[in-house]
Amino acid sequence: MHDDGGNLIAPGAFLPAAERYNLMPLVDKWVVRTAFDWLDDHPEHLHNLAHCAINLAGPSVSDENFLDFLLELFSRVNVPAEKICFEITETTAVANLVKATRFITTLKQMGCTFALDDFGSGMSSFAYLKNLPVDFLKIEGMFVRDIVEDPIDYTMVKSINELAHVMGKQTIAEFVENRHILEKLQLIGVDFAQGYGIARPRPLRDRQDSGVSKASSNPDQE
Repeated sequence: MHDDGGNLIAPGAFLPAAERYNLMPLVDKWVVRTAFDWLDDHPEHLHNLAHCAINLAGPSVSDENFLDFLLELFSRVNVPAEKICFEITETTAVANLVKATRFITTLKQMGCTFALDDFGSGMSSFAYLKNLPVDFLKIEGMFVRDIVEDPIDYTMVKSINELAHVMGKQTIAEFVENRHILEKLQLIGVDFAQGYGIARPRPLRDRQDSGVSKASSNPDQE
């Protein structure tokens, strides 16, 4: 967000206030509507796009009106559901398991995919995972950033990756800051990598082709 003088305001400065005053569904609606309208106006980019990943806050996932908003938006714009991946946090999914499952199931029937963000940050991760129909697990960055030096973090990431693959889900490692971390992830077999070592955040007008990269060591998949 930019202030009146055009200065950039970091999310940590305004999102807590939005959460406190129950404004996150409104923020999420703005983000989703802006993304969909931009994609609708840029069909060439949309055609070449694998996925557009959009984070959703917990209150949005449990809000019936927000689900209706998404369904109406899909009917209005020319954006295939298969191009959209919604990201929800593990804590959100566990705290609102019934509503989150319904939300996910409804949109997956249309073709959307889902990523479970910050996986590993909660205490009940593995117990609830079997009941969540998500397509991707995003491995919590606090385990990823030190895997080169910390054998425990390396083993944690390896275990999460193996479990996800057994369950038929793909993995995305967060906080990939350099090639040394990426090489470790390739060795483990993590599917995708995200972080400053892959691409830095940019305004939409300065878009890049991707902010997430294949982590596979197979050159044909990079």
